[in-house]
Amino acid sequence: MDRELRHAAVVALGELGRSHDYRDRADAGHGLAGFAEMQEAFGPLLKLVLDPGDTFVARVTVEALLRRKGRVGLTIVASALAVADPNHGDWIHTAVVDVFSIFSHDRDNAIRLCEELSQDADDRVAQGARQLHELLAEIDPLRRPA
Repeated sequence: MDRELRHAAVVALGELGRSHDYRDRADAGHGLAGFAEMQEAFGPLLKLVLDPGDTFVARVTVEALLRRKGRVGLTIVASALAVADPNHGDWIHTAVVDVFSIFSHDRDNAIRLCEELSQDADDRVAQGARQLHELLAEIDPLRRPA
């Protein structure tokens, strides 16, 4: 893995995330989600999840983070959810339903990770993880193991 190139990509996407055009910001959020494990991507991703200019940006970014189906994406979304206004909270909820309403094993794994994150030392992450857990528990997935 080329750390310098990955860093350059995060920097470039972070700059794109500051564009005045919502489409650029949405593309930046989608792209940055692939680098979510990098510490320098956390801040820009959090800003895009809470984008004040357009909830489309938030929706695209949240969905990309959740499609990673792992701890890092859930941590960023939980951190944002804890401080999101009601409008952003609704769009985060929509993305959660879209990503986790198909396969029960994906939803169940996310619930397990949220249970762990609800004990996080960062109060914001812990609070958001509890909120995410509630959202996930309401979902009745379409596909379950045979």
